[in-house]
Amino acid sequence: MTISFNRRQVLTSAIAAAALGGSSLTQAQSGERILRVGHQKGWLSVLKGRGTLEKRLAPLGVKVSWTEFNAGPVQLEALNVGAIDFGDVGEAPPIFAQAAGAPLVYAGATVPRPALEAVIVPKTSAIQHVKDLKGKRIAYNKGSNVHYFLVKLLEKHGLKYSDVQSVFLAPADARAAFEKGAVDAWIIWDPFLAAAQKTLDARTLADATGVVHNRAYYFTSRDFATRNADVLRIALEELNNIDNWAAQNKDAAAAELASVLGLDKSITALYLSRAQFGTAPVTRAILAEQQQIADTFFDLKLIPKKLNLLHAAPVDL
Repeated sequence: MTISFNRRQVLTSAIAAAALGGSSLTQAQSGERILRVGHQKGWLSVLKGRGTLEKRLAPLGVKVSWTEFNAGPVQLEALNVGAIDFGDVGEAPPIFAQAAGAPLVYAGATVPRPALEAVIVPKTSAIQHVKDLKGKRIAYNKGSNVHYFLVKLLEKHGLKYSDVQSVFLAPADARAAFEKGAVDAWIIWDPFLAAAQKTLDARTLADATGVVHNRAYYFTSRDFATRNADVLRIALEELNNIDNWAAQNKDAAAAELASVLGLDKSITALYLSRAQFGTAPVTRAILAEQQQIADTFFDLKLIPKKLNLLHAAPVDL
């Protein structure tokens, strides 16, 4: 599975989605409500395939439209131009979007899933402990959830962020660099992590357990949330239903997710074997976690201004 994009692709996707959303806005003004969902390949895709969200929302007179994107930041661009109302994303991309003035709020969050991101090294690497990363070349996606994980992992083991050589690469390019030996370690998330472990014989140096939470988030706009709290509640309930089903039916879930992602089932099975399941509305404690990430990125000069995220919920907490 390859995720790659540039600024032009981001804007093109967002503008295209906005064009699709134009008729939805007109219909909404005539009295019909529409939930425009932006999604990456994943659990929202599973929800789309099952059609249960449409069935739940039909009695409320709400229709659902779906637009697929190749990465979280692209979805956030679409939200910013008013093209979608709801989407899924990791911890870090919303921070950058909010720093740029996007009107997003956090509608929901998964439970912590720290085992789904890790530092990996080649099986024969001399690196045995986190402290051995000092001076080493580490590949990862800049400004992503694993960027934050790296900072906190180094801190936990008495190292500074400047003690390592960061090599900023998207997952596909990072995998190629790792495979060629051009980097000493790679920090990556599932299912890329499971794919590397299955096909590259990579060794896990450390995952995020005890370091960071690594939640996924569902976002919306303040305006949509104010007018459609009932719709958002149902959407989160349906996502949590899928979470609960996957927790009890991991083999079937691995098969369904493998079909969505275009991966071998053995990869998604490994991914799900260490996953935690559950989705719920955000709390002040969860927003405080995002605040810590925002503060860290500001200190690293990755965002231009300090953020206050304690009010970034659809309703006052």
